[in-house]
Amino acid sequence: MRPTLRQLEYIVAVADTGQVGLAATRLNVSQPSLSAQLSEVESDLGTQLFQRGRAGAKITPVGEEVVRRARLILHEIQDLRVAARGGGIFQGRLRLGVLPSIGPYLLPGVARRLHREHPRFRLIVREESTRDLDEGLRSGRLDMIISTPEDHPGARRAHLFTEKLWVAVALDHPEFSTLTRVPLSALKGQTLLTLGAGHRLSHIVAGLAARAGGRVSDEYEGTSLDAIRLMAATGAGLAILPSIYAATELRRGTDVHLIALDEADAMRDLALVQPQLPAPRPGSDVLAEILQSEANRLLTI
Repeated sequence: MRPTLRQLEYIVAVADTGQVGLAATRLNVSQPSLSAQLSEVESDLGTQLFQRGRAGAKITPVGEEVVRRARLILHEIQDLRVAARGGGIFQGRLRLGVLPSIGPYLLPGVARRLHREHPRFRLIVREESTRDLDEGLRSGRLDMIISTPEDHPGARRAHLFTEKLWVAVALDHPEFSTLTRVPLSALKGQTLLTLGAGHRLSHIVAGLAARAGGRVSDEYEGTSLDAIRLMAATGAGLAILPSIYAATELRRGTDVHLIALDEADAMRDLALVQPQLPAPRPGSDVLAEILQSEANRLLTI
């Protein structure tokens, strides 16, 4: 049957590295052999998958779809082998994409528990924006993601937890430094700091600003929650932060005053998202439970 599974591995490796030579090194084969196999696959399929030249191997539009399907086939084969051994995902590896506003705070405790309870499990984590997570899930580059469910229509989603939003202000802020809760109306005329436009959090903050009569800063877009917290500490504006991050800051001591935002829909939902296959990957329900348990622990503030 052609293309063979090994040939599918070849084309996925070339797509991942963008270089035939790098793909050959990764797969421990010679570059001439890999090039010959690529040519054979393209001949069998009757289409060009990559434009190869000195700059590397650039995937063609048809190649993108072939690679996407190749990833799904290889994942199914991996699942078949894992299912035969028993134990679901915990007998192999999982490429998990996660929002940078969640990963560094939620996953350390999760990783410790996974290592303790499932020592054969290999978790590979990629922190990416909402848009990149969606692309990774659709292309097969990622097996599952932790993200905001509304941004991934058509995928299988398991609700994990809901985060309220907090306001971070400079310790000497004249209006907010003594408050314990902030009504939405108090954001009127204020400059709000948030992540860049590729993140769902930025859209939530923009909606809150529009309703309150505030403005989202266009002078500074953070790439991390730490970055926007530091900007708030200098008095550059009010940082809007999700609960798990705020709870982490409160536990370790912080350079800002953190105040709960008193607004019913000032929140975001997080879900474990995977491709819409006939059935969820075996063991994904256990992973979801572990993520929920750690989130509940962190959110107790």
